[in-house]
Parts: sequence; C-alpha cells; structure tokens
Amino acid sequence: MTAPKGNSRRTFLGQSLAMGSAVSLPQIVPAPALGLGGQAPASEKIGVGLIGCGGMGRANLANCAKYPDVVVTAACDPIEERLTATVKAYPETCKPYKDYRQLLEAKDVDAVIIASVPHWHCLQAVEAAAAGKHLFIQKPMTLYLGESLAVLGAVKRHQVVSQVGTQIHASENYRRVVEYIRSGKLGPISVVRTFNVMNQGKEGVGRDPGTPVPAGVDWEMWIGPAPWRPYNRILAASSYHHCSWMDYSGGWLPGMAPHIIDLPIWALELGYPTHVSCLGGRFVIEDDGDAPDVQEVLWQYPSLTMTWMGVLVNSYGFDFHGEPVPRRRLGIYFHGLNGTLYADYGTYKVVPEGDRLPDPSPPERSIPPSPGHEREWLDGIKGGPAPLCRVEYHTFVDVPIVLGNLSLKLKRTIRFDPQTKQIVGDDEAARLAIPEYRKPWKFPEEYLRYA
Repeated sequence: MTAPKGNSRRTFLGQSLAMGSAVSLPQIVPAPALGLGGQAPASEKIGVGLIGCGGMGRANLANCAKYPDVVVTAACDPIEERLTATVKAYPETCKPYKDYRQLLEAKDVDAVIIASVPHWHCLQAVEAAAAGKHLFIQKPMTLYLGESLAVLGAVKRHQVVSQVGTQIHASENYRRVVEYIRSGKLGPISVVRTFNVMNQGKEGVGRDPGTPVPAGVDWEMWIGPAPWRPYNRILAASSYHHCSWMDYSGGWLPGMAPHIIDLPIWALELGYPTHVSCLGGRFVIEDDGDAPDVQEVLWQYPSLTMTWMGVLVNSYGFDFHGEPVPRRRLGIYFHGLNGTLYADYGTYKVVPEGDRLPDPSPPERSIPPSPGHEREWLDGIKGGPAPLCRVEYHTFVDVPIVLGNLSLKLKRTIRFDPQTKQIVGDDEAARLAIPEYRKPWKFPEEYLRYA
C-alpha cells in the first residue's frame, strides 16, 4: 500500500515481518518456539471441524481422521447434500452446522479445515483464529493483498497453528529440487519460469440456461461477502469450476500458482517481490465466466525475475508435453549460470551448460520426509515442529499472486515494498488492494496492524 494518510480504512497499519526467519523455515522449529499457544497435549485427541464440504475439504478431513489422535466433531456447508454426506461419514461424532460462526463457537472444535469457496477464506480464517481454533486453509489462501495480510495478522495475533493446502510441498520430489538448487551447482540463478496450461476449448466450462436455486442450497450464504450474482449451477459445482469466475476464485492464477511458484520461493528463499507486472485477457473462451484464458506474470525480485504463463486454450507443455493430446501440464524452470533444472510435481532433470557443470549428480539428501501435509499441522498443534506451509511462510506465495491479479486489473506494474508490505506510489492500487465486502459482512481491517 502507499504510505499512510490519516486513519483511512484503506491504509495498512502493519509492521515489517522478520523476513529471514519466516522465509528460511528451519526443518525442526517447534511450534512453541514460535510462540504458538494453545497446543493440545500429546495424549489428547484433536477435535477437527470442516468448513466447506467439497472434494478437497473432505479429502483433507479424511487425511486427518485416519489418525487415532483426531476426532471429527463438526462440518459446515451451505449446500445441504455435501454437508449431509460429510456428517454420514463420521456419524458418531460429527455435528452439522449451516452457519460457520456457530461451528467456531463449538467447544469440541479445536481446529478447523477451511475449504470453502476462495472468496470466504480470509473472513473465515480470521474468525477461526480469533476463536482460538488452529486452522488449515485450502489454497488459494486469499484473493487480495489486504486479505493476505489480515490472515497473517490474525494468525500472529492469536498464536494459532496454521497450514495452507499446498500439499505438493510435502512431496519427495520437491525436497530433492530444493536440495539441488541450494547446493549451488547451477551457479547464480537469474531467471525462473513457471507455467500451467490446459485446453478447455472455446466452450470453456459452459453456460447455465438459468437453473433456479435448488432445494437445500443457501445461495445467500454461499455468496457471503462477495459481489451478488444469481445462482449458477456451473459456478457452484466444484473448485475447478470456481476458477472461471474472478470474484469467487481470482481465476486460475490463484487456482494453480500456489502449488507451482511455491517451489522456487522455497528453494531460493525469495521473500516478497519488488515489482509485479501482469497482462492477459479472455481471447477465445465464451462461457459464463470472466477469468482470463491467457495470463502472463513477471515478478521482479532483488536478484532475479520469475515468470508465470497460464493458458486455458492450448496445452503445449514444453519439456513436459509428452503425448500430443490436450491435458493439463505444468512446470518450473530454474536457469542458472552453469545449467538449468526443470521440474514438475513428480520429476526433475538437470541440463548442463556444457562443461560449466562437470558434476550434475544430485547432492546428499538433507531435507527429511514430511509425515504428511495434514500430519504436519496436527503435530504442530500438539507442540511438534511448526508446519512448513504455515501462513507466515505462505504469505510469500500468496502476495505475489494477488498482486499479479491487481496488476492485470489495472494494466500496469505494481511496485511493492517488502519491508513495509505496502504498495508504493499508486493510490488507486492501494485502495483496490483491500476488498469491499458485501453488507453485512465486514473486512477485518483491525488485523492489518499485526501483519
């Protein structure tokens, strides 16, 4: 944001992060050492509730429920069919709630998984932290810079244990790439290129001819703080479909980039970017949505640039293309003085720059395996190591993404001060970086001061 002027609600009040400790994420930092209070004793069960009973939320819940020290105590969703199915999976202990605020008041809920529609994530995460509930947030964490900093502020203010649902971070392949990059074998890395492509065809996700709100769907609660629009069965269908609407998901940049740019941000300890430029548009797809079908982002960091290419109407995947048929493809390229490493979720390959890389063999393994993405969170709640994808880390992933969408909206470069976490020299961008929630919902601006 720009420098404060008076006490405007659109002024960020936060102080600077201690960036070094937050970025480097030592592997065995105990949660108590970070001041995270309210840990459950190791012998006690953790009561877990779910807000948002779609596919990913139920999967996260199942990954927690398989452990003997977890009991599923609550579930909430504005779509009754999804809520009922979740409660039936845990009939002896799980109580249904139609309003997440009632779930957060429940004394048998120690921790919550927030897997609602993305436009809800900030408000629900902040209120969960304020209620003393540890939280697991599905990606995208937020849709606006103000939301990202409010969630960060709430987690720090209330000292709860958090984890963001970028589960690929827990993979062995990502660990091996981080080790290789940090070994220095590639030499100075000045460029990182990332991409996610698919081909939805001109029809995109399709058109809804005007389906009425089905019985058992609380559309008012589904919309919540986002701009009002009539019910659309495609929009409501799944997280995949949400990504076609900017107001409710931010599009495919927040939809997929959290998994992909996470790797270079982790490996290179990038912190926040200083400049963000984004261009794109809807050039081909004709469906009910409004998200761009082409989006290109350039992030400037002090010692390198990182790019993102997102395409919904062509799925050419460079070195990851494989069989010449339409499918989703993604990749990350690290370009160093001595060679290039390119990776996807499950593989990586090193390409030497001639004799500049005489020994391309991998370094000795140093990063221990993850016990599981959800298990990291549960262990942190019990006083174990802090989760690697806690909000304090993931803000470095979330902020570049939300600034990318802001640059796309304004069609100009956003300048950002990593120390103050403010947009520099652009009052309009600073104003638009904080959302206007639909009444009666209110953006939790008071937490900006703790970010």
